[in-house]
Amino acid sequence: MATIITTNPDPHYNRLEEAKKLDETKTGVKGLVDSGITIIPRIFHNPPQNQPIPIFKAQNPKLSLPIVDLSGHRSMVVDQIHRAASTFGFFQIINHGIPKSSMDHMLSSIKSFHELPETTKMQYYSRDTSHGVTYFTNFDLYKCKEANWRDSLEVHLGPTPLEREYVPEVCREALVEWDGRVVKLGEELMGMLCEGLGVEKERLKKMSFFDKRNMSGHYYPYCPQPELTMGLKWHTDPVVLTVLLVNEVTGLQVKHCEDWIDVEPVPGGLIVNIGDMLQMISNDEYKSVEHRVLANPNRKPRVSVPVFFTSSMIEDSYEPLLELVSSEKPAVYQKFTISDFMNKFYSEELQGKSVMNTYKHSNI
Repeated sequence: MATIITTNPDPHYNRLEEAKKLDETKTGVKGLVDSGITIIPRIFHNPPQNQPIPIFKAQNPKLSLPIVDLSGHRSMVVDQIHRAASTFGFFQIINHGIPKSSMDHMLSSIKSFHELPETTKMQYYSRDTSHGVTYFTNFDLYKCKEANWRDSLEVHLGPTPLEREYVPEVCREALVEWDGRVVKLGEELMGMLCEGLGVEKERLKKMSFFDKRNMSGHYYPYCPQPELTMGLKWHTDPVVLTVLLVNEVTGLQVKHCEDWIDVEPVPGGLIVNIGDMLQMISNDEYKSVEHRVLANPNRKPRVSVPVFFTSSMIEDSYEPLLELVSSEKPAVYQKFTISDFMNKFYSEELQGKSVMNTYKHSNI
């Protein structure tokens, strides 16, 4: 039986002081690794019941995410996407039209940013994401119980046009190209998701459900004690849809029923997952599922680039699509605004589906 490593309570441990100490370095988790540490700071320690067993091996290694070939007959592809979105909430896509060279360029550019000299990278470090381009470690650093072992570059891509000069030069060209390609792919995916629901292909587009885009360039450096922490705790995405590009270093796990599935990236493929808002407006037809990232035990960093699609109409009210509501299947969720939803999400640390569940009708 696997042993869970425990940590002894430290009466002198001050979480806020340790968070400030990490934040003020402006060098993130990578800065800790570069300093040569062999014992991770207490702020990253998960409590014993949440620690890897060991390193969070998948409980059912035979399970894997569906793979959808977008070059197939459209009706077949729509059916495959619908089944994957309504069961797993995640799927991988191949033959999606984006060249492998573009994917590699995007990944290498994000890696290059995170491996810039500290003095160069520090100028982008901030907890204020309103600037449009921000580098930080742990967006919820001052709210979470345990910090995650990763750093992030966040870029707001739309609906306001991206001001290129604010994007770090090392990844500027790749990022602008990637945005253009992913917008086209996102529109195509949302059209097929609508068809799978039996609603008009342009339904989500008319609701402005992919004009606002945020991109994150995550960097998961080597962790000397991966059994004590997480790269990213379990959560669901508070958006409509996520299109994810990853390098070959594994670590992503997706929850299916009560099992955690290891995601093995398909060469040349992309990962797509349903967000909370799409589950809500689909009246639970599509599933937004919990996922997490293990702390990286490899010397090679894990790099991931998710693009999150949502609506810019943050004060508009949304609810399950009327076409999907009936006496046999009443509306599961109350009306919500994106503004209210995101305020709740960012006011707490990552907690699985806790925010989405606050909008459920009391009789459900």
